[in-house]
Amino acid sequence: MWSGRSSFTSLVVGVFVVYVVHTCWVMYGIVYTRPCGSDGNCIQPYLARRPKLQLSVYTTTRSNLGAENNVDLVLNVEDFDVESKFERTVNVSVPKKTRNNGTLYAYIFLHHAGILPWHDGKQVHLVSPLTTYMVPKPEEVNLLTGESITQQQIEAEKKPPSALDEPVSHWRPRLTLNVMVDDFVFDGASLPADVHRYMKMIQLGKTVHYLPILFIDQLSNRVKDLMVINRSSTELPLTVSYDKISLGRLRFWIHMQDAVYSLQQFGFSEKDADEVKGIFVDTNLYFLALTFFVAAFHLLFDFLAFKNDISFWKKKRSMIGMSTKAVLWRAFSTVVIFLFLLDEQTSLLVLVPAGIGAAIELWKVKKALKMSVVWRGLRPHFQFGTYSESERKTEEYDTQAMKYLSYLLYPLCIGGAVYSLLNVKYKSWYSWLINSFVNGVYAFGFLFMLPQLFVNYKMKSVAHLPWKAFTYKAFNTFIDDVFAFIITMPTSHRLACFRDDVVFLVYLYQRCVAAVATSTVWRARRGRHPRGLGTGTELRPDSEHTTGRHEGTPDIPPAATWGLAS
Repeated sequence: MWSGRSSFTSLVVGVFVVYVVHTCWVMYGIVYTRPCGSDGNCIQPYLARRPKLQLSVYTTTRSNLGAENNVDLVLNVEDFDVESKFERTVNVSVPKKTRNNGTLYAYIFLHHAGILPWHDGKQVHLVSPLTTYMVPKPEEVNLLTGESITQQQIEAEKKPPSALDEPVSHWRPRLTLNVMVDDFVFDGASLPADVHRYMKMIQLGKTVHYLPILFIDQLSNRVKDLMVINRSSTELPLTVSYDKISLGRLRFWIHMQDAVYSLQQFGFSEKDADEVKGIFVDTNLYFLALTFFVAAFHLLFDFLAFKNDISFWKKKRSMIGMSTKAVLWRAFSTVVIFLFLLDEQTSLLVLVPAGIGAAIELWKVKKALKMSVVWRGLRPHFQFGTYSESERKTEEYDTQAMKYLSYLLYPLCIGGAVYSLLNVKYKSWYSWLINSFVNGVYAFGFLFMLPQLFVNYKMKSVAHLPWKAFTYKAFNTFIDDVFAFIITMPTSHRLACFRDDVVFLVYLYQRCVAAVATSTVWRARRGRHPRGLGTGTELRPDSEHTTGRHEGTPDIPPAATWGLAS
């Protein structure tokens, strides 16, 4: 019979496998569309007739365009070839209403050449906002000299303090257009819902045709490209790019844009949604599929690591072999990193796991210090448990390791903080303080993992470590290496992912050494007793050799010890 814990883990893994298989089936249904099999209810492509087309882009401050009044023509491509890729940059006049924190829209028409779009019954058009609202990023200055006062900051200083956190209109300098060029014949009885809303159909004789499918790629609009619209901005550049697109890629892109829109409806900001856009836009489509599977496994390993880590510490009653200072440092590090990511307005994809990790590390501190909170009225009183002789021995090794590390760590952290204050610009003193802490954590934080390695070496054991959680975290840290190049994050956070690889490899090396040494001891003792282990030196579960209960050695099982005297 499986235990309850094993059954729960197996259930989670089973659900994960079903989810992956279901997602693969859904993705296949997106990229593959069944063509029409009979002539009775087929919808033919109008582009197959090879019409002469024209592309026109207009701008206006109105979201609903009733006539050709109050519009500005910014781009006109008379001999438009749907197969030819192009990119053009034009200057767009910014109306006064838009400069006063208003909105500007682009109307894109695909119509017959030589005919105005308002007079063409076979035209297709889409509308896209060229502006978006965001809170402007605070200007960074040198905290000692006050340098880098830009025009944007001067205008911000003229505004009341309550207006500094209000969203202002930003310019989207890029407009990416696509036309589906596949001569695909749709089945009218089973039109894909995602493409259907972009289709406009006409009757030509006895045959139904669908007009060219025009698509605006909103995923290419990135936050890093946005420009603040000032009152003095009378003209702004707009880069219009066009490329053809296949049906499968079009359907996939429609679903991705709908997913990003759903995130924004659930409260994700423009910046949070932008991180998701970056995964799709800046990544090859095949590499994107690989990223999906990697992300799915990352989610699974994250869950299993949290589950096993919490289970390990929940049952932990003794700190033998565990570095208390390493636990305290990890808690401090995760809290500092969380505050840093919060200050940098990092994506929720990174921020939420960091916040959960910080909460768990703080809970571990309570367990490591054997802390309990007793409420006397409204005043909390903290009580700490006592340590055994073996735990005090572990604490002695821990203190010895930290003593040597402090000679190197503290001067480096203080020197780095002073250097950044003199040479790097920050938004505020708080930002400098958090950045100084987090740079120390990222640059030298791995040194605080060394006390645990030192304790392992002195105790000649790694049995006290949560190896299940470590294994899942080891898988995840290598997965993080992949995400470090995909998801936008601070450079220091990206480098820390590779630093963790080295630490996990050292832990794995210590475990391998422990396994080899233990195997050697067992073979040596069996060699003295050909018929097996004799009663004189028998390694019974309660024997001294099994538990390592000799002077200076804690209660450790033999399967994870090395160098024990025989």
